[in-house]
Amino acid sequence: MTAIDPAPGAALARRLFADLAERTADPPGVTRKAYGEGERIAFDLAAEAAAGQGAERRFDAAGNQYLTIPGVDRERALVIGSHLDSVPHGGNYDGAAGVIAGLALQACLAQAGRTPPVDVTVACLRAEESCWFPHSYIGSKTALGVLDPAVLDDARRSDTGRSLAWHMAEAGFDPDAVRTGTPGLEADRVVAYLEPHIEQAPALVSAGTPIGLVTGIRGSFRYREMVCHGEYAHSGAMPRNLRHDAAVASAELIVALDDLWARLDKEGRDLSITFGQVGTDPAVHSFSKVAGEVRLCLDVRSIEPETLDHVETELARMVAEIEQARGVRFTLGPRSGSTPAPMAEPLRALLGEAATRQGIETLAMPSGAGHDAATFALAGIPAGMLFIRNTHGSHNPDEAMDMADFDRAVAILAAVMDAPGEAWAGLRG
Repeated sequence: MTAIDPAPGAALARRLFADLAERTADPPGVTRKAYGEGERIAFDLAAEAAAGQGAERRFDAAGNQYLTIPGVDRERALVIGSHLDSVPHGGNYDGAAGVIAGLALQACLAQAGRTPPVDVTVACLRAEESCWFPHSYIGSKTALGVLDPAVLDDARRSDTGRSLAWHMAEAGFDPDAVRTGTPGLEADRVVAYLEPHIEQAPALVSAGTPIGLVTGIRGSFRYREMVCHGEYAHSGAMPRNLRHDAAVASAELIVALDDLWARLDKEGRDLSITFGQVGTDPAVHSFSKVAGEVRLCLDVRSIEPETLDHVETELARMVAEIEQARGVRFTLGPRSGSTPAPMAEPLRALLGEAATRQGIETLAMPSGAGHDAATFALAGIPAGMLFIRNTHGSHNPDEAMDMADFDRAVAILAAVMDAPGEAWAGLRG
């Protein structure tokens, strides 16, 4: 059997990336709001491209879109995909690269006149970027019917204040069906889920390696609404020993957690700790006041559940000690997070073997950021990720994926399709 030529997908991919950048432009980058106009445009562009390859189009109750090339065995499907929303003024490749890689593979199959052994479905997933709705993996959770129904009413979009359910219905979908756990994908039919994605840090650039094989996705715990309550006082008149300074107490907690990270890092533990927002109230604060309140956001991530537990225990201890020493009070607010998700080792080996056959160098690495692949993995579906080398990180207009590296990712997907049927279609028996 002649190997699948990855070249036919290249022109399609370049056109799609260019169209996405133009039609969802929001200088200095792009904006594709979850359940908004930019996301809808991206979904339509993907569907138009898939229709040219003879793909079937289907939406589920939550609005996830599935574009399927029929296979010989229509009872099983290989799902390739990602999300199409973006952060405000973000980059054009985050999320979109995974969907477009799947569409490029479909173009390669169609050009070769090949019917895949199982259905090949490109999944365009909704609302992955939690900057819009404060909940992780909305698209993949609704696709598998595992979204907590409370999220539909409790999660509100950051720019409108309206609920996830409202936005689903406004876009023409069915939040009541989502509420009952109606899945968009039958999990038992999914042979594997593959998610190509740009790397969001410079590890591949530093290593001079085009493609990463992801070993697992970090879990997290997050406190988005932390507050340190102290007492406002005159900056010149209040002595140090009588102050209840929320700014100093907050800084002490930040430094203490950073020191903990340094110690655990030396022990080889996987961890990241981030205070992404720290601020006093501009309506009340003043140059000449001791800060009486500071608001913080804390994001802790690790691939190791025991490390997450340890840091959370230490956080509670540190808070209690600082409260006692500084005469302040911390309220952590609602807790959210996600469970660490290992990628399927047999699937990662299959991707590695496909890369080797194509002469493509790869690097095994964890993912520090969350991805929809985690939902599939935690549902017991074999999941794998390919990271594509990318300069300048992600979630910014300067994302700089080299298209030659994107073509390498598509070549790996094509080589996977050429693998013996039992090597991948048998991943779930």
